[in-house]
Amino acid sequence: MALTGWTCRDDCRYQCMWTTVGLYEAGGYRVPQFHGKWPFARFLCFEEPASALASLLNGLACLLMLLRYRSTVPRQSPMYHTINAFSLVSLNAWFWSTIFHTRDTYLTEKMDYFCATAVILYSIYLCCVRTLGLKRPSVSSMVGVLLILVFTSHVSYLTFVSFDYGYNMLANVSIGMVNMLWWLCWCWQNRRTLPYWWKCGLVVLLLHGLALLELMDFPPLLWVFDAHAVWHLSTIPVHFLFYSFLIDDSLYLLNTEKLGVKVE
Repeated sequence: MALTGWTCRDDCRYQCMWTTVGLYEAGGYRVPQFHGKWPFARFLCFEEPASALASLLNGLACLLMLLRYRSTVPRQSPMYHTINAFSLVSLNAWFWSTIFHTRDTYLTEKMDYFCATAVILYSIYLCCVRTLGLKRPSVSSMVGVLLILVFTSHVSYLTFVSFDYGYNMLANVSIGMVNMLWWLCWCWQNRRTLPYWWKCGLVVLLLHGLALLELMDFPPLLWVFDAHAVWHLSTIPVHFLFYSFLIDDSLYLLNTEKLGVKVE
């Protein structure tokens, strides 16, 4: 317990929380949230065991598919390095998500939120490179600089002005919509020429559809599984489909480059 920063005071708060939960249940009242969070049954040092496990499994799925991507796609593929960078950003996000759900502190909460935003912004950059940057690198470079400025401003506001959960949610939903629409437009434009386009479209729709699970705010089942945990568990298979698309597309780009065919 001490290894993850639990103190006697923290443990006292945890025990008092469950005493309060018992009193609410005994009186027939609805169990409330404590400091904005539902009560979770701690397992060893894990505050939210289901979400921590789901985050870890997402990270492992991402790592497994990254290794498969590297073993399948030659380094000469135009998107190789951009996709590798995206994978590292994603792995970092799942690492901090696992840490945060293991132990909720000021630092781990900030890192979880900030790294999740970084993944969405880098997904926009990935889309920009694929749709525009291969033919006009200067455009993707400018978009990349813009996205860095957006991320820096976002983190600075939440760190030095106000850690506003509502603002953070609105910001992530907004950039998420940009990401979704941009990818879907590319899928629609290439639906007749790229036989694997549906993988990308399905991944985008699944990720944004599954994110709606966050709106289902209910007390944890067995005091372990809440909407957030279910959301994380449901995204694990999506990694396999997404990297299947990335492998197909990277090999396509490599072959068209060798043949001198115009990239779509």
